[in-house]
Order: sequence, then C-alpha cells, then structure tokens
Amino acid sequence: MPLLPLIRDFAAEASDPRCYAALDGGWSLAVADVTGSTQLAGQGRHRDVNFVAAGVVAVLSDALRDGQEPVACQFGGDGAIAAVPPGREDAARAALSALAHWSAEVMDVPLRVGLVPVQALLDRGLEVMAALHDVGNGNSFGLFLGAGVVAADAWVKEEARWRLPPLPGPLPGLESVSCRWNPVPPRHGTVLCVIVDAVDPGAAGLLELARVQRAIEAIVPTAGAAPLGAGERLETRWPPDWRALLMEGRGGRDGAGLGTRIRRVGRALAGSGLLVLLLTLGVSLGGFNPQRYRRHMAERTDFRKSAGGPRLVLDVTEEQAGAIERLLAQAAEAGSIRYGTARADATTVTCLVGDVTADRHVHFVDGAGLGFWRASVMLKAMKAREKAGREDGALKDKVLTGMEPVPAP
Repeated sequence: MPLLPLIRDFAAEASDPRCYAALDGGWSLAVADVTGSTQLAGQGRHRDVNFVAAGVVAVLSDALRDGQEPVACQFGGDGAIAAVPPGREDAARAALSALAHWSAEVMDVPLRVGLVPVQALLDRGLEVMAALHDVGNGNSFGLFLGAGVVAADAWVKEEARWRLPPLPGPLPGLESVSCRWNPVPPRHGTVLCVIVDAVDPGAAGLLELARVQRAIEAIVPTAGAAPLGAGERLETRWPPDWRALLMEGRGGRDGAGLGTRIRRVGRALAGSGLLVLLLTLGVSLGGFNPQRYRRHMAERTDFRKSAGGPRLVLDVTEEQAGAIERLLAQAAEAGSIRYGTARADATTVTCLVGDVTADRHVHFVDGAGLGFWRASVMLKAMKAREKAGREDGALKDKVLTGMEPVPAP
C-alpha cells in the first residue's frame, strides 16, 4: 500500500499542498452520509447519527488496512469519507454495502454509500490530495485537500450511478465504537463548528483556503481551542445513557440475535463501571493509567481536519466566534469561499477504541445537535443561492440577446 505523508502540526501544515500526496487514478474515494438527518435530528437521535458515522470509519479502516499501514479515513458528523488504495476497491464496496444494510435494518438510520474513482475526478480537472494527521503512538486521522473530495461527496448524493446498494455482510471493526461519555460543555463560551470550501477548484482556491486558515489562527490559535481541553472535564455517566447502551448493543456483526446484543450491553455496562471507578479513584490497572488516558483522549480528537477545506469544532468565546463568522462572511461576499457555521452548547464524543492498554484509541467530536450537519446545511443553502443567481443571470442574458422570449408578466 502506498504510504501517505504524516502531518503533525495542523496549523502550519494542514492547508499546505506540499504536505500531501496527490492521489493518482488507481485510487478511489469511499463516501457515506446519513440521509434524512433533518427528521432524525427532530426525533432527538443526534447520537445515533454520530454513532453510524463513526461505525463507517471503524469498518472502512478495518477493510482498507494493509498490514499496519493506517488508512486515510475521516469522520464527518453525519457521514465519512476514505481514500481507497489501488486493489482495495472490492473490499471497500463490500464494507460500504454492509454498512448501508446494517444502518438501515439495525440502527433505523438510512445511509447512502458510494465509491468514486479518483480517475473520474481527475478527468474533470479535480485533484484529490491525502495525508494523515498523526496524533501520537500510531493513531491518526485522514486529511484531504483539493476540490475532488468535495465533488465526490456531491456526486454520490446527486447521481445514482456512483452509489452502492445495501447488502448484508460482515462488519469487522464495528464492535470497537462506543459513545458513553457525557457531552462536554464549553470552557470559553460556545462550541463553533466551521466548514469552508473554496469557490475556485484549482490552485487559487487552495491559496484562499490557506489564507482563511491563517486568519482563523490569528483570531484564535486552534490548538488552544480543543473542545476537550486537556481531558480534565471529561465525565462518564453511571449507568451510561440508555441510548448509548442500545447503540453498542446493535454494533458488531450484522444480524446478531437478541442474546448477542444483551451480552454486548452487559460488557458495555461492566466496562463503563470499571472506567468510572478507575477515573474516580485515580487508580491505575495493568497498562491503564486514568490521568494519561484523559490527556491522550483529549489530544486524539478530530476537532481540526480538512476535507477539501477546513472543518473545525472549536471551544471559543462569543467574541471569537463572531470574529470568525465575520471573517468568513467577508470572504464569501468577495466570492472566494463558501462556508457554513453552527454554534452548540456542548461537544459530543464518539470513541473508536482498539486497545486502551496499548494506547490505541481515537475520538470523534461534533457540536451537540449535529453541529457539523447544521453547518453543512448553511453551506448548501449558499451554493443553492449561487446556482439560482447564475441561472437567473443566464436567463436575463438570453432575453437581452433575443434568444429567449420575455416572460409574461
């Protein structure tokens, strides 16, 4: 499997194309997103959506991994995207189809999945660059630059030919997903979710994204805006939230019977109880050190990422949030970016745990109430207004040139 470059300093490197590998036509992009998020959010099922998205990351990471090489896969709140190396397309298709079946039949969450060859994007002049954000001890998150990743997501949503049907199948890796932590309230005032895309699909767009990232860093250094801080304010609940227990019970192999699900819930209860006890007493057990775990958990969250442009979940003051929103509004008014923002009163945490004693664990964050999804709704509305404006302008041009009859009053 080709190696992807590692990024360790997000602020300095994540918007720099020189820190990424340009994917060639042998690669593909796996895309998954929850449909009907508006209805699910209205039903209070925000955590179900996050759990399914984290499940996609877990299963794709297992399916695409070649030996010990990490996979460039990214959690998106209500979906996920992954770089599929050459030769792993069949594994990706099988995993995506099984995920769609499990999500709909077991979780009652509709999941749209698809696979887009990078060559199809390159043929349209859309580049895809990928890297890995190294967060310590071999744990990493996928990062993406270029207009291709944004286009792939849109293609799967808009064109049936890129989608895959739901089919039952094994889901190795799904059993490692959990969401037992309480939502974490902000330390500074508010949780701000940010999505930024460039209007220009080429080099000029990448330069503008880098400028916007630097401007955000000037308002608030993002490393200090981590929503989990140093982990000191993380709280577990005993017993865990019943929804969280039910979700873990439905994780694992598709089609598991009632007995298997009950055993999973029992293991989740026991594991959560032990964790609460160790964290409360501050006692180490085997290779597990509670203070170190809190610190590493905070460090290994994906609150800063790139999927074509910056995607951020920041704990900031109201003034800083307002300054970031004004910055983005000015850039959008100038026609260089599209963006979406959403504020939340807490950060939700969904965990992907391999082996805690071996320090193998990463954690996905979102603004409470599907903050990333709410920000994406704002961005989509901005794109829709732009499209309507272009179509209106084209109609006026045709009328003025006599190519289109004047509409009747």
